[in-house]
Amino acid sequence: MCGIVGAVAQRNIVPVLIEGLRRLEYRGYDSCGVAVLADGGPRRARSVARVADLDAQTRDTHLEGGTGVAHTRWATHGAPVTDNAHPIFSKDELALVHNGIIENYESLREMLRGKGYVFVSQTDTEVVAHLVHSLYRGDLFAAVRETVTHLDGAYAIAVEHKDHPHTVVGARQGSPLVVGLGEGENFLASDALALGGTTERFIFLEEGDVCELTLERVRIVARDGASVQREVRTVEAYGGGVELGPYRHFMQKEIFEQPRAITDTIPQSDSFDASLFGENAAAVFADIDNLLILACGTSYYSGLTAKYWLESIAKIPTQVEIASEYRYRDSVPNPKTLVVVISQSGETADTLAALKHAQALGHVHTLAVCNVATSAMVRLTSLSFHTHAGREIGVASTKAFTTQLVGLFVLAATLGKLRGTVSAAQELDYVRQLRHLPAALNSVLALEPQIIAWSDAFSRKESALFLGRGLHYPIALEGALKLKEISYIHAEAYPAGELKHGPLALVTDAMPVVAIAPNDALLEKLKSNLQEVKARGGELYVFADSDTRIASEAGMHVIRMPEHYGPLSPILHVVPLQLLAYHTAFARGTDVDKPRNLAKSVTVE
Repeated sequence: MCGIVGAVAQRNIVPVLIEGLRRLEYRGYDSCGVAVLADGGPRRARSVARVADLDAQTRDTHLEGGTGVAHTRWATHGAPVTDNAHPIFSKDELALVHNGIIENYESLREMLRGKGYVFVSQTDTEVVAHLVHSLYRGDLFAAVRETVTHLDGAYAIAVEHKDHPHTVVGARQGSPLVVGLGEGENFLASDALALGGTTERFIFLEEGDVCELTLERVRIVARDGASVQREVRTVEAYGGGVELGPYRHFMQKEIFEQPRAITDTIPQSDSFDASLFGENAAAVFADIDNLLILACGTSYYSGLTAKYWLESIAKIPTQVEIASEYRYRDSVPNPKTLVVVISQSGETADTLAALKHAQALGHVHTLAVCNVATSAMVRLTSLSFHTHAGREIGVASTKAFTTQLVGLFVLAATLGKLRGTVSAAQELDYVRQLRHLPAALNSVLALEPQIIAWSDAFSRKESALFLGRGLHYPIALEGALKLKEISYIHAEAYPAGELKHGPLALVTDAMPVVAIAPNDALLEKLKSNLQEVKARGGELYVFADSDTRIASEAGMHVIRMPEHYGPLSPILHVVPLQLLAYHTAFARGTDVDKPRNLAKSVTVE
């Protein structure tokens, strides 16, 4: 992984390839490169710095050509060094870029070494490049088609060969790849966003597809060898809103964009109608008796929050599983289960694999909560809810998370209405609360100066503990994740009632304890937990609703939230935790938007 751009044109395509990589920078990467066919063979530039450095290299060396492939790499096999950066060459005759992981690369490498191929990188990708070369008999398309029959694992590849100056061949299995259609030129990318401003006409390749791009046509062959015509979709992929404006980092900007993102995501209707999730949603919802939520990372925590809503509002049993674990255990499928998958990108490899596993087990009712309407996840599920977070550049998710929560709350209210557990009066009240959310969030964002004051103390710590109870325990998990992701401070989260079952042993004045204190039914229990921390010399930092009667004192720092917000309170309480993580990371001088070892769109398992 992480990003692919390719093109065949009658103009110098390098600026288009570089711009495509810039648009994919938000995903995170360790190295980048571009290769074009020129002077009778592939020529390339590679960098272990940023795309801006690669751009400078191409200008300095006058790298130009009409056919090319480019890549941003997030290291899996082999360190992030120049020799491992893509494009990878074979015999200086072909160049290849690759997203994904080839699981049988070791046996293929030994076979290719026996044929005289010398490996100069530690990547699994070099195996694919040499395999294509070894199978090439004058027809690049045929060589790629034969190559993929030998590959185990996930991949999206793009290949160019010196003998075919106006051809790029691509293939995908388990990793996304789209074709962009132009006039007298055609394009390939791992994300339509990479080609925004270049074309708005796209073909989303399906599993097992192999495609051939030339100046005038695109040929696609399916896994079974049959030539196919895939649907051409018009997608406005141009990414607006990418300027920082008055903000230091995109993460900070995206935190402050949450009122707008939530406004855009909240349905305009005054009622919770099944049609919000698809044409046949009413029939599906009538046929289910439980939910299974599958997700990873931040999206998993949104699923954990949704479990509380679904069981308390809709009274429907709900199970939440980490997607990367689900498909590796024995489970008992129920045809009346609604499988809900959650992902910002809709291309998360673990979640896609879990979805396909669920479908293979016989689950027919599926729903995606996703920020990208054209993603593989949305295309694979029968129902979907499109969140409108807009483009999220920072690796640490903020507005994607809160808009997911909005979508999941709407799901809970809709199911509750259909199941008779939400009255007409309650429905109107939920609608009013949703509509007021953006204003309430603006009040929370106004707390930033107080949170900045806390961040100075946090920046000098190496560990932190987050506590929450009930509906807010998943929010504590999310707060801990944000802090560790971008500040590199070790952070853990626990249900506050679990303190005395182990975590209390960690509490000292050197370990700050962050607590979420909404004015709900568990408040008095939480207060007792806070006293347990204080009695042992712990330093507490509490985000408390205004009417909780928790006051600042020695060892107890309190920031008052503007108002209690009932079941939607988690959406408000997560925002100060995002700000605390952001300002702590800024104080520590880390790369906030591109934290080490992480990628925005995790397209490998």
